[in-house]
Amino acid sequence: MKRGAMLINTSRGGIVDTKVVVAGMKSGAIGHLGLDVNEEEAALFFDDKSDQIIRDDVFERLLTFPNVLVTGHQAFFTADALKAIADTTMANIDAFAKTGKPAYAVTEAT
Repeated sequence: MKRGAMLINTSRGGIVDTKVVVAGMKSGAIGHLGLDVNEEEAALFFDDKSDQIIRDDVFERLLTFPNVLVTGHQAFFTADALKAIADTTMANIDAFAKTGKPAYAVTEAT
């Protein structure tokens, strides 16, 4: 990986070793970090924890970097993304009602 590279993880939290990423951020090996997932996200997100102490020191250290963005597995939750999901769903329903097949069928990769 090129020094100062940007690392983006929207896949699974376990793919990224957060302790190693912190070390990479501190050394400059990683220049920017974007996370939509975290290994321990169930304990961190999905409930209002604004009145609680976060006990995950590694995660808290990540948040101290000005070049880190964590979206808490909510990056899809925008008006545009939700509209696209709704449009696709309605197109599938309409097509299925008319033809018996969805407009956007899931097929096996070849």
